This record gives sequence, structure tokens and C-alpha cells, in this order.
Amino acid sequence: MTMNIAVYVRVSTQRQTQTQTIEQQLDSLHNYHEAQGWPWQEEHIFRDDGYSGAKLRRPGLDRLREQIGRAIFDRVVITAPDRLARNYVHQMLLIEEFEQGGCQVEFVDRPMSHDPHDQLLLQIRGAVSEYERSLIAERMRRGRRQKYLAGGLLPWTRAPYGYRVDPAHPRDPAGVRLDLAEAAVVAELFSSYLQEGKSLKAEIQRLTNLGVASPAGKTRWNQATLRGILTNPVYTGTVYIGRSRPTEARGRHSALVPIGRGRGGHVQTNQEEWTAITQVPAVINQEQFDLVQQKLVHNQQFARRNNTAYPYLLRAMVSCGTCRLGCIGRSSRGGYAYYVCVGKSHGTISHRDEKCPARSIPVEQLDELVWQDVCEILTHPNAITTALARAQGGLWLPQELQARRENLRKARVSLEQQMERLTDAYLANVLQLEEYKRRKIELEQRLSVIAEQKRQLEATVGCHDQLAGMVQSIEIFCQRVQQGLSAATFEQKRQLIELLVDRVIVTNEEVEIRYVIPTSSKGETTRFCHLRLDYFDRPVSTSQFQQLRGIGLLGRQTGDTIDDVLGTDEAMFHSSTQMKDLSHATPIARQKVIKLA
Repeated sequence: MTMNIAVYVRVSTQRQTQTQTIEQQLDSLHNYHEAQGWPWQEEHIFRDDGYSGAKLRRPGLDRLREQIGRAIFDRVVITAPDRLARNYVHQMLLIEEFEQGGCQVEFVDRPMSHDPHDQLLLQIRGAVSEYERSLIAERMRRGRRQKYLAGGLLPWTRAPYGYRVDPAHPRDPAGVRLDLAEAAVVAELFSSYLQEGKSLKAEIQRLTNLGVASPAGKTRWNQATLRGILTNPVYTGTVYIGRSRPTEARGRHSALVPIGRGRGGHVQTNQEEWTAITQVPAVINQEQFDLVQQKLVHNQQFARRNNTAYPYLLRAMVSCGTCRLGCIGRSSRGGYAYYVCVGKSHGTISHRDEKCPARSIPVEQLDELVWQDVCEILTHPNAITTALARAQGGLWLPQELQARRENLRKARVSLEQQMERLTDAYLANVLQLEEYKRRKIELEQRLSVIAEQKRQLEATVGCHDQLAGMVQSIEIFCQRVQQGLSAATFEQKRQLIELLVDRVIVTNEEVEIRYVIPTSSKGETTRFCHLRLDYFDRPVSTSQFQQLRGIGLLGRQTGDTIDDVLGTDEAMFHSSTQMKDLSHATPIARQKVIKLA
């Protein structure tokens, strides 16, 4: 039986990549393969060049985990534990995941076994690696700050609009110079905005009409870019550090756009926290800059004071299926309210050259349709539980489980008896040593297959036991909320909609409602979007998620039809949605038709 062996190598920085430390790891692993008599296959090499071991989101590691989840490899060989991960918790997570996928992890430089002493040593090494990484990061941070304060280093990864740096020394303050054309645009922008009645939107339109390219080289500016220029004190001639601090991502950009890089944003700090580090050529004076800041604050307060909020049941939950943008609520003085696609707005807001052709959606019609469907779902939970059971492969019968366990037990006993008879035959000189070894290896392999089948059976039983608990929890939840549906106030309806509905997608006359039904008490207090990983982290594969959570993704591929999944039911599970904990909520989708007035 041929053993499939994977190789994983990693370095943290591009500098290490250039010094051939990846090649050194590969040479070491290749020599180890030759010593063990294992075949060396280039297509089984997984490498991450310039990726930190402190994070699990690495392309090479992701591909390795996906293939191990499909039981492609029997063993993965790595030079040392810190090449797999710097964090000890990450090391244990990956090792356990690989072993559950039937893949043994082997470290060449630091062999590891299941002996308690080896496990303790691995923990100590992991803790030391994590400490070293934290120490290096802190030293680098302090070193950069000292250079900033000494005026010998710029805090820019890219020069602000209107400035150029020395290409040979891009972080040297002495090489900063003005780009006269762009600096003239900045100076005119500050002066124009201070004029009576001017707004950011008006300035964007002016720049677009003049054909001035944005800092990114595009023909259209956006308000964030313009505000960033108007609030940047570098144009007064002083470079500051500490103007902002990074924040974790707190929400999704959109429920329909492709998955992004998952980074958070930055929040502005108070001016007292800024630290001046060096001087550069000025574009405007300090007085002009202060006047612009005052007007920005005044306009923001003025806009908030005139913004009237209307009650929309599906506020921030509706998307246009035509252009994949979100929809906002708009109400007229005549009492008519609509959900309007952002793509129908001006190009400075939608960032599209053409307006979306979709019709506006009457608020009253869509709200009533969705609310009635919510009531139907909660009143008839059997559609949910049936779909959940089918997605997991059907209901299990006790006698079927016992029969499969008994068959595996009988097979194992038979193979063990054959092994004993084979040994007796060898001891009686009936078989030669070579023949005895060959037959023994075959029997051991068959025993290993039986053991793996038993492990998979028990894992599947655990999934179905968890499924039964989820079904019971769903039924209890639906029964509890049924009583107050008819007399629910707007606030109560909105609270229930926020909990149960992830997204409403309207395409012409078709409405797709993506529900999330809580399957545990925690799911009743945490919104589904806060459980999702695909907007904060790279999504994992189905098989990998089964290994991590012990439960398969609840559903089919998004391309399956309604009838393929549930027959006559109007529900479809989406396996493209990844969650932090599938035991909290389960996603389904229903399709309806709405007649627009």
C-alpha cells in the first residue's frame, strides 16, 4: 500500500525567502525522505513564502488542510513545530485536525510522540516561540518609534496625494518634495470647500467635471478620499504619528459581494494623542486647515439634524439581486415608502457608471410579505427540521446502527483470528519468513481499514446525535415565540426579524429570504452575521469544518435547485456560509414572488 506524504514549509518574511531558508527546509525534508525510503513528490509540497506563523490564514496551509480533510494524505512532514504555527494553541488545533483526518504529523528536527514528556516539551517550545515572536514585535515597534521621534523615518507606506518621495529612500524625510500639479489641486480644494454652500459632494462633482484623476488614478472620486485629504494635517507642513489606531472588523461590507481580505478599519484619535515628528513642504497654512475642520464638523452636525428616521421593518437587510448592492429606505411627503437600490443613486455614491434598472420596492408590500413568511416558518417548524434531517443524510434507525457496529466487530475478530493462525503456522515452520511478513502486513492493513471505518461510524453517530438535539431546540424555540406573533408590536417584529432574517434579496418580482433559525440558547441572543467567518476570515472547506466542529455543514451547494434539496418544501440550505459555531444557528433560504405596485 502506497503512503501519501505531504510536506509543509514556511518562512515569515520575504527577506527570509530571499535568503533561501525555504530551500534549506526542503533540502532537510528531502534528505529525511531518502533516509526513510519515502518517495519525494513535488506536487505534495505546500509552502507559504512570507507568511507569519502567528496566523492560520495562509494559502499553502489552507490547501493542505483541505486535502487532509479529504483523506488524501497519510502523513505530513515538517521541520519543526514553529514552522507549522507559532502559537501553541494553533499547533494543537492543527495537529488534532490532521489526526482526525487520518494524517500523522511528524517533525524532523524535533520528533514528537504521545508520551506525556514529549507533549510537555512541545508545549514549552510553543510557548517559547510565541514569547520570541511577541518580543521581536515589541522591539520592532519601539525601534520604529525611536526613529520616528528622531525625525529619521516617515510613517508612510505611500506618500500622501500631492507629495513625492525619493524612490531610493522612500522613508527618508529629506527626500520629500511637492508634486506641483497635485499640490495645486489640494490647495484649490481647501479654498473651494470653504466657500459658502460648498459640500463634499459638490467638490467631488467639480473634480469629476474637470477630469482630475483621483489619488488611485481613477476618473471618479469618493467622499472618503476627499475627507481624508481635507483632514490630513500634513498639508500644513507637519507630519504626525498616532493620528489613528487600527480596529477589528465589526460588520460585513455586504452580504452579497465576494469575500474580501477581512481587515478592519481605523478610527481617528484625539489631537492630544498626535506626535509631531518632522517637517515637509507645506501646501496650506494652519488657519485655513482649522477653518476646514470646523466646517466639516458643522456640516456633519447639520446633516444629522435634518435626517428624519422612518420605521422600516427590513432596514439594512434588503439587497438588490440585479446589481448586488444594498437597498435603503426612502419616504416621500405623500406617505409612500420604498426600498431603493443604492445603484440608482448618483455615481459619486454608487460608484457605478450606469444606474441600476431595478424598480423601487414598496416598503409595505415587502415588509408584509416577509413578516407573513416569518410567521409561517415559526408556525410550521416541521419544514425546517425535515430539511435539516435530509441535509444530514436522513434519519438513523437504532437497529441499523447496531447492525453496522456488529458487522465491524465480527470483521475485526475474524482478522485477529487469522493473525493468530498465521503466527501459529510460522512458528510450526509451515510458512517461510518472507511469506509470513507479506501476509501479516496485509492483515494489519485490513485491520487498520476496519478501525478507520469504526471511527468514521462513531463520528457520524455523534453528528446525528447533535442533529437530534438541534431539531428539538428548533421546535422548542418555534413553539415559544408562536404565541405572541399576532399581537407583536413594530419593535417586537423588528427584534424578531433581526434575529431570524440574515438577508432579503429582491430580483424583479422574486424575493429570496435567507433565514437563520437558532439551534441553541446562545443563538437566540447573537445575530447570525456575528457568527459568520467569511467576512472576517478565509472560509474553510466542508471537510475541514467537519473535522474542526465534528459536524457537517447543513446543506447543499448554492447551485442546487429547491426541488433537488427539499422536494415540495420551499427551503434551501446554503453551504457557502461559514460560521464560528454551527451549534448556534442554521441557515435556510426561501423564495417568494412579490407583485410590485
